[in-house]
Amino acid sequence: MSGKRPRVSEAEATAGNGILDRRCFLAAGSLGSAAALVPLPVAAADGLAVEPWMTEPGSPFVGYGQPSKFEAKVVRTFASAPGTTGTGSSRSPLHQLDGAITPNGLHFERHHDGIPDIDPDAHRLLIHGLVNRPLVFTLETLARYPMETRIAFIECAGNSGSLYQKEPASLGAQALHGLVSCAEWTGVRLAILLDEAGVDPRAQWLLAEGADAASMSRSIPMAKAMDDAMLALYQNGERVRPSNGYPLRLLLPGYEGNMNVKWLRRLKATEQPTMTKDETSKYTILLPSGKSLQFVFPMQAKSVITRPSPGTSLKGRGLYEISGLAWSGNGKITRVEVSADAGKSWAPAALQEPVLAKALTRFRIPWRWDGGLTVLQSRATDNTGYVQPTREALVAERGTKALYHFNGIASWAVDEHGELRHVYG
Repeated sequence: MSGKRPRVSEAEATAGNGILDRRCFLAAGSLGSAAALVPLPVAAADGLAVEPWMTEPGSPFVGYGQPSKFEAKVVRTFASAPGTTGTGSSRSPLHQLDGAITPNGLHFERHHDGIPDIDPDAHRLLIHGLVNRPLVFTLETLARYPMETRIAFIECAGNSGSLYQKEPASLGAQALHGLVSCAEWTGVRLAILLDEAGVDPRAQWLLAEGADAASMSRSIPMAKAMDDAMLALYQNGERVRPSNGYPLRLLLPGYEGNMNVKWLRRLKATEQPTMTKDETSKYTILLPSGKSLQFVFPMQAKSVITRPSPGTSLKGRGLYEISGLAWSGNGKITRVEVSADAGKSWAPAALQEPVLAKALTRFRIPWRWDGGLTVLQSRATDNTGYVQPTREALVAERGTKALYHFNGIASWAVDEHGELRHVYG
């Protein structure tokens, strides 16, 4: 076998404007070409330098580890409503992360009246209403029940809502799409507790109420509660963070984020939805007709390219990896396609395992940039056959005042200097 590695050939292109076969990075020839794009300085040929950190002892142990000081810019961005300090949201830095799991300290937040400081020993969960036996649980009694773990995303219903606007906002992946995160959640399946309480057959809904100052409340279909709903006590192996519902939150995999009630204190079984302020004044989709869609629960299939994206830049023409995230509240992502010519042609990206239902899925595809102007897009398909729509199709259906549940295709334009910006198609 010759030691000379072949160059990536035009035959390996699977879509227009430099999109290559998703397996190219796995081939020895392609890896050789990629490595050649980032040569070491000539001086490195004489050996690696002895850096200062190699000549003195490092730092001591600490009780709780922190990221490197050189990663200080990898943070959430946040904004509070005028006149408040804790009402608003923070957004995950999607463009600075990789894989599919969001670190606990970077998980997005949405608060309606700040983060309560709850004493776990004093916290109680009440299950009542149309049940045979009302029950009150402490954290200690909940911990005695069988625990289960699942990986699931949570996405705010307002995520990407800026794309309903008539003109594209000059923002990047974090500001536009950062209200989504994914974690490993551990807790008690809600159906176990409801069965123990004995739900009356007339009860088709649950009222879920939080212990925050806003008493944030939502109506939950009983069918969902009896399916895959969980009372989450742990997030990525440690206790759920206060900003994500400590000491107890409701997890409804695939449903809009607001329904995954944090700081959960009460579940009431009812015949009808309760029509709380959080599901009437907000979290409905205003249509061009003036009517609103209510109780639109699952987040539809969606994807976004996180690298490259605005805030990053291409350092000269050559081979790059396009990478991003895809997810669906209705099931598992089965296909993600990527375009480098504004949707004129598409190629399937590689899906990084594990590919799980109702969880973020990382996709990757090699791309050879020729230094010209172009537009990057991604398009997701889930196992129900649903295909992520174009922005134009979604806006034609819902208008420009819908605000919630935007899942249209997002577009990043690349200029001749390798800088990226948000555009519409």
